[in-house]
Amino acid sequence: MNAISRDVDVLVAGAGPVGLTAACELVRRGVRVRVVDRAGGPATTSRATATHARTLEVYHQMGVLPELLARGQRVENFTMHRRGRVLTSLGTDYSELVTRYPFTLQVDQVITEEVLRERLRAAGVDVEWGVALESLDDAPDGVVTRLRHTDGTVEEYGAAWLIGADGAHSTVRKRLGIELLGESSEKWMVADAFIDTELPRDSLHWMHLTRGTILMVPFPDEGKWRLLDTDDVGDDDRPDVVRARFEAKMSEGLGRTVRVKELTWMSVFTIRQRMVEKMRSGHCFLAGDAAHVHSPASGQGMNTGIQDAYNLAWKLACVVNGQAAQELLDTYSAERVPVGEVLLGSTRTATKLIALRNAAAPVLLPVGMALLNLLTPVKRGVERKILRGMSGLALHYRSSPLTVPAPPGTGGDAGIRPGDRVSCSLEELRAAPGWQAVCEELADPRWTLLVFMGPDAVPEAVSGVHRAYADTLRVRVVRETETTGRDEAPEPLHDPGGRVRHGFAVPAGPSYALLRPDGHLAAKGPLAGEAALRSLLRRVHLIPARRGVAE
Repeated sequence: MNAISRDVDVLVAGAGPVGLTAACELVRRGVRVRVVDRAGGPATTSRATATHARTLEVYHQMGVLPELLARGQRVENFTMHRRGRVLTSLGTDYSELVTRYPFTLQVDQVITEEVLRERLRAAGVDVEWGVALESLDDAPDGVVTRLRHTDGTVEEYGAAWLIGADGAHSTVRKRLGIELLGESSEKWMVADAFIDTELPRDSLHWMHLTRGTILMVPFPDEGKWRLLDTDDVGDDDRPDVVRARFEAKMSEGLGRTVRVKELTWMSVFTIRQRMVEKMRSGHCFLAGDAAHVHSPASGQGMNTGIQDAYNLAWKLACVVNGQAAQELLDTYSAERVPVGEVLLGSTRTATKLIALRNAAAPVLLPVGMALLNLLTPVKRGVERKILRGMSGLALHYRSSPLTVPAPPGTGGDAGIRPGDRVSCSLEELRAAPGWQAVCEELADPRWTLLVFMGPDAVPEAVSGVHRAYADTLRVRVVRETETTGRDEAPEPLHDPGGRVRHGFAVPAGPSYALLRPDGHLAAKGPLAGEAALRSLLRRVHLIPARRGVAE
């Protein structure tokens, strides 16, 4: 099959949040992109709503966080009810998960997609709706696809790379012959409704009932809630019946009359826990629901997919732009498949906890929650465990082939470890100018090399790497005292009190920390000569920007 055109570097199939994230990040790095979707236009129903802390960090790096924060509802509690009693209210203890965004943001997926589409449109790329990918041929020099338009015309189209972000029924995955392995379990009812209630909107509300459980999740819109019923799933074609059923169940759980004023959407879905064993095949990649589907119990699906896309996009851009060897792309599947495995386990557990089908629950639950309320340290431990499984902040790439372990005896296990996210607390951000500068660096699409120095001049080894990798790598020289009276290249980063150095726990004396474009630490250690720095950059598959500079 010969392509009739090939005017982009990457074809993205699917214009949900995953495909849009990939496209935005590729375009931000100068990659030519085309985005197609078989749907006739943007989705209008809310679908996913929870945006967790790690995804908020990603949105900061992408530059779209302010728009989403302004349109979302912050949630910081999980309240449990039974027969009119509040059994307990779990807070958010982020003390062991350092982040600048210690909360979950409830925002309609429709809004998330709108913000990402506008960002993409501002960069000159519009989503092509009503264009379905029907087949693909992965050739040695790229991918040739067959695209069918709504008017029936068929287009043969080629691109160097293809990203399948086309959902759980992914055509890309099927055409690649990659199987989605796992299980299907139970069915739940989900609905969006406007409710007359005075429940606090900074909390999820879970109710244990005579039969089953109900979960209420606040939307940003005043009075609007996402409702989830783990027991009754019938009559999805009879809104009045479903509305009356929700009213009765919530009234039982809260011990007072609850009125559902309007149901705006409802659906019955089967909980599926499935994933692929690989996320790359030749010039094709899978991301999001095309690669793994989860129970919605802890709101992981969209968040995981966005993080897939973010991981893939910077790597693919480095290769397309000639800044990295193609071996870098193998790390995508190596890093993200294990994440999918971990999340399948945590969402399976969350599903069981939300549904709570244990016959002894009516007796044990009130007693257990009463004890939990009395034992504050235990309660805080429960909160921390929930957040570790839900926030995305505990995930790391320490075992990745792209992670370089710190040399023995250099304190590699202290502070931020290679493979970990680079982050600080909100308090640290406000108090430390050095961390403010580092967080600003995380929004740069390039790699970042932090070089920790005293008052001495910048070594030629650092200047040489700065010149050779200028398009790929941003070098900042971190000093506790500001340098005056001289213009430095690379640019200095003022770290009064050494708080950034302390956070990375790099060795005393000249040291370095190498940050990936997605904000994970790739390597750290004592600063050696230029040959050692170049060897490190080759180890993470980077190619010098200036071919004239000898390696």
